[in-house]
Amino acid sequence: MIFSKDYVTYLAKQTVQHLIDAKMLRTGKPGVLNERVNQGLLDELSLEDRINDEVRVILETFQDDMRKTGASYPEMFKKVKNELVRKYKAVL
Repeated sequence: MIFSKDYVTYLAKQTVQHLIDAKMLRTGKPGVLNERVNQGLLDELSLEDRINDEVRVILETFQDDMRKTGASYPEMFKKVKNELVRKYKAVL
């Protein structure tokens, strides 16, 4: 993830506070709302990490074939990652 978890927590808290101050949200439990926004941000920001992990697992299974054919790991990584991004309809 490109941001630290502490920074994401800070962003979530600031976002919720800004929306409450702008009267775009009303809540009796801002702590619960902060936690839900924080979790949503963490899920979205860690999506690329999860896709990268899946790509590594896939390429590990084809490691011998790639070595035999002389395929470039970085090129294959990029191709498989693009396919998974398309499959999951993710925006990175």
